[in-house]
Amino acid sequence: MSVSVVFDHEDFLVVHKPPDCAVTRNSSDKGLLARLRRQLDSSSLIPVHRLDKITSGLWLLAKNIEAARALTTLFRERAVRKCYLALSDRKPHKKQGLVIGDMARSRDGRWKMCQSQEAPAVTRFISRSMRPGLRLFALFPETGKTHQIRVAMKCLGAPILGDSLYGRRPSSLLVPERTYLHAYALAFSYKRIHYDFKELPRHGRYFLDPTFTSALQTFDALDQVFRSNQWQPP
Repeated sequence: MSVSVVFDHEDFLVVHKPPDCAVTRNSSDKGLLARLRRQLDSSSLIPVHRLDKITSGLWLLAKNIEAARALTTLFRERAVRKCYLALSDRKPHKKQGLVIGDMARSRDGRWKMCQSQEAPAVTRFISRSMRPGLRLFALFPETGKTHQIRVAMKCLGAPILGDSLYGRRPSSLLVPERTYLHAYALAFSYKRIHYDFKELPRHGRYFLDPTFTSALQTFDALDQVFRSNQWQPP
């Protein structure tokens, strides 16, 4: 399967990662990175951030060590703006706001949110009704903790639809064939030039449903703010 290239810069590459695809090698798959290196005949591609296997959407890779260092620094200094889209069939405790707290591993190997805030995961979010029994979330992680968005959604009482690790059995009316989490937007400045990217989901019947498009259009004003230099998370 060919990997879709969203943007090709002399120093970096932005691609569309499909869901249920590991970015690096695991027991059953050599991973998306190896596939990209073969497809582009380039062994120098270096990931500067990672996406969970379940997550689709924008993935950024450097083409050389110098670019990797610069882009990694942007992520570390929280200079990269990120927006994720998620669906849930549960009502959240609140429709918008902030989820903040330290994260720790639980006994079963999953991550959990703690009440302490020594080195907290920070996620801002807004949500809209997509249709009865289904809600669209736009999430803006200010930090990059493992499983941060998935845990934040669980803390809101609205685990991501199809998330077998942190979710619950969906209603009998919904049959999710993927975990509905998508890396939708990415923005940063590199060598004094501003770049912003948006990429709609390409997989999943509920992401491709017209009601998703209608709900997403209510975030259009937010997209304009996201692209501006005066951007502030909601």
